[in-house]
Order: sequence, then C-alpha cells, then structure tokens
Amino acid sequence: MKSERTDTDSLARVIAYHQASKHHLDRYAPGPGGLDWANQPDPFRRFAGAPRIELPLQADSLATAFESVRQGQRPTARPLERNSFAILFELALGLSAWKQHGGSRWALRCNPSSGNLHPTEGYLICPALPGLTAGVYHYLSHDHALEQRAVPNSATWGNELRGGAILALTGIHWREAWKYGLRAYRYCQHDCGHAIAAVAYAAAALGWRAQWLTGWGDDELAALLGLDRAQDFADAEPESPEVALWVGPEPPPTDLSPKELSDGLSFTGRANRLSHAQRDWHGIEEADRAAHRPNALSPLAFRPPSRPSLAKSGCQASAATLIRQRRSAVAFDGVTTLPAERWFGMLDALLPRPNAPPLDAWSSPPRVHPLLFVHRIDGIPPGLYLLARSTEAIAELRKTLAGGWDWSRVEQAPEHLPLYRLAVGDARDAARVICCHQDIAADSCFAVGFLAEFAGPLQETPWVYRQLFWETGLLGQILYLEAEAAGIRATGIGCFFDDAMHRLLGIDGLAWQSLYHFTVGGPVEDQRIRSLPPYAHLRRA
Repeated sequence: MKSERTDTDSLARVIAYHQASKHHLDRYAPGPGGLDWANQPDPFRRFAGAPRIELPLQADSLATAFESVRQGQRPTARPLERNSFAILFELALGLSAWKQHGGSRWALRCNPSSGNLHPTEGYLICPALPGLTAGVYHYLSHDHALEQRAVPNSATWGNELRGGAILALTGIHWREAWKYGLRAYRYCQHDCGHAIAAVAYAAAALGWRAQWLTGWGDDELAALLGLDRAQDFADAEPESPEVALWVGPEPPPTDLSPKELSDGLSFTGRANRLSHAQRDWHGIEEADRAAHRPNALSPLAFRPPSRPSLAKSGCQASAATLIRQRRSAVAFDGVTTLPAERWFGMLDALLPRPNAPPLDAWSSPPRVHPLLFVHRIDGIPPGLYLLARSTEAIAELRKTLAGGWDWSRVEQAPEHLPLYRLAVGDARDAARVICCHQDIAADSCFAVGFLAEFAGPLQETPWVYRQLFWETGLLGQILYLEAEAAGIRATGIGCFFDDAMHRLLGIDGLAWQSLYHFTVGGPVEDQRIRSLPPYAHLRRA
C-alpha cells in the first residue's frame, strides 16, 4: 500500500510539473525574466585533484562511411583500448568547432544541446585496458581528457566488464535553468536523448554497439559515479544520474551489477562551481524526485521487427566527418525543396531496426510518433502528415485525433512506411505560430511535432516521463544527421505552445502529448560568425 501511494504521489507531481512547464499562446512557462550574463554557467565541468589522462585526437583515422553506419553495416570492431575510447568520446561528446563573433567565442559539440548550454556530462566505467587503468572516469570535452574519479581497491574489479565498458550520462539542470527557467528540465531530457544517439552512432562507426542498461536505477548509478558524495560537490551544482549505456564489440554480460561495481571504489576530485550564484527552481527538483528511477528494475527487452533496408542517402562522407559537421540551423531560406524519395528515407530511418543505430540501442517499444508539417517536399502536397512508428499506435491515434482527418496512406511512399496524410493545405502559419512564432518552423522543407503516448505509460511508472523525452531526442538526432547527409540542415525547437498543438489536432486530455518540435530545411548561414577548429588550443596529435 505504501508503494502504491508513493507511485500515485509521484505521478501527480510529474503531471503537475508537465502542466506548469507548458507554454501558452497568452503566456510562457515561468522563466528567469532576463539573462544574468555575469552568472552564466561554465559549460565545462572539471574535477580538481583527479588524475588526468590526455586522449589522442584520432577521429580522422576512422574511415567508416556514414552510409554504412546508418544501414547498420559495422566495420571490423576496433580493439578495446584507450585510443578507441578516445575516438568514441571525440565523436559522441567532443567539441566539433569553436565559433567567434566580435569578442565572443563559444564551443560547439557533436552532441547538440538546447541553447548550446550542454547539461549532459559523460563518464566511462572500464576494466583495465591498454592505455587505461580500471576505474571510473569523467570526460572533459574541452581538453579531450579523462579525469579518473575513482580507482578500485581490488585487482579483480571490473572482471564482469567483458567485451566492453559502460558510458554513463548525467545532467546538470542548472545549466539549462539559468536561461530557460522551469521548462529547462524538459530540455535536459531532450539533450540526454540526443547524447544517447550520439554515443550509438559513434560506437557503430567503431564496429561496436551501444545498449541501454534499462535495469539500472538512479541511486545505483549515482553511487557508481560518485554523484551522491556531498563532499565532492560541496560548492558545486549537483549532477543527476540519467542513463548507463553498454558500449563495445560484445553484448553486455547478464551478471552485470552496478552495486558490485560501486563496492570498493576510492574517489578523488572535487567538482568545480559553474556559477557564482544559483537560483533554485523548486519545480525542477520536485519533478526530478518524482521521476526517480528505482533500483533493480526488470530489464526491457523490446526487439524491433525486421524491415527492408534503408534507401541509400547518396552521402559520400565518412561518419566522422558528417558527425562533426552537424550544426543547428538558426534560419532557413524558405525556398529549398527536398526530393520525396530522400524525405521518405529520412522518415524510414526513424523506424526501429534490429541493427541500425541509434535505435538499436533503445530497448523500449516506440512511444513517440512524428506529426509532420510539410512545406516543400517535391511531389508531396503541403499539409499535415503523420508517421506511425508502430502498428499498435495507429488505432489509438485515430481515436485521439478528433476531426475530419483524411487518414489515407501516402501512395508514393514505400509500402512498409506507415505514412498517413491527415490534411492538404498550407501548414506554414500553423507551424510558425505553434513554435512560438518562429520562422524556422515555416521556412523549412518540413517541421515535426513529436507526439508521445503519455498518460498510459506514466500510470504505473512515473519515471518514464524522462524516457519519453529521451526518445524524442533520439529521433531528433537521427533527423540531424539525415539532414546533413542530404546536404541540408536541421534544428530542434524546444519552445512551442503545447496545448495549441493539441487543439490543432483535436487532442483532449493527457493520453497523448507533444513533447518536442523539429524542423529541417535549407540553412541560411550567418557570415559574421567565424568557425575555428575544435581542438587547435590543445596542440595535440
């Protein structure tokens, strides 16, 4: 009975946060009311006193074609050693460029982030490997280095890490809340999903696989990473555990235990403070507590169905080149069109397949389905379309979307692609208004609103709230790289009027909710901004 009451209370608090953090046509979710630039968080977490291991910059040596990666065709697996993990981190969480305008200079990373604020931190838990001693490491992207946070007290520690290692992700909510206020918790979860996908793509380019360790709870992961050590974060903004991913050429051992790994670790290092002062957003921490993942969960075991191979993208670039060239567009030209065949290929990449990254790292059935505002797709009438990522969702979506929608299959689409036309007509104004009056949603080739099964999945498991946002981030990362492969560009949109989207579709209640928006088109580059190499400041081979 106590557990039932606790779950009910957690669900109520998650729903309360979700409702309070919505943007509305007549008002925005609570925010800071202005940006305190002098208090902007440091984008790089460091642990003073932790031993450092510099990593070589070797992503250029990786010849794997992006086309092979997106098709799930992995090269011969790289050995488990320091240099391989150096490439993994460089392509997943490393810097991709520096930008400069006037006296301002800022870094971009391979994993995208809302406002380029980067709440997501990465950790490596590995056994003794060539070039690396066993232990727990924090990845510092600015220096492309590992900081050894913990060393084991036993020579046999990590024996269960056979054929791989663990890459864990955490979130620093303050980095986003500084700019976005209450809604920032959502953005931290989007970013985690993008990072999961970034890890999966980078692992595939190495011939490895990434797999979400779904049975690991938050407390277990916090103990393993030292996030629960108050003395190490005494003056610093806390980090919240998010997700543990197995990475390597072999599948994870069935006896892998976070508790056994965390026993007998000796920690070093103190986290740096990111801002002089921090405003508490009570609703964010309340939501994080309510969405807490229990320990010792039963692992998820979703197996995606077999599908025809993806149509070739025509991209000739290596995975390393394409991943590092990804940028978030700031404006679109309003004239670029996309061939229908290429658009179908992009949408097809959003369907889970047994071996294709990044969705082969995701162990949960599809709960997120893209609503498409089509503006400029050759041969496809403008209007509203919907991609049902699972056949089970179609009947529920038909019941949920009230109104006289068409619901006809798009004839030009491949037979296995469940793409439905809802209405024909100019959807640019609707896309623009819903996305906080931003032209990028209307000047693109197409825009996306990610609809998620909501109330049902949360009913027994409130912590799934975070996972729904992760799933939208995964899909967003696919669109980012598919857009780059098509010679255009994409950007995520976290600012949208939630219930205006629901009213457009006739959605009433919380059974389905729109959790993220996206847009893809021909970019307009700001010629005033200079682009500089990512790691020229290191002078490292």
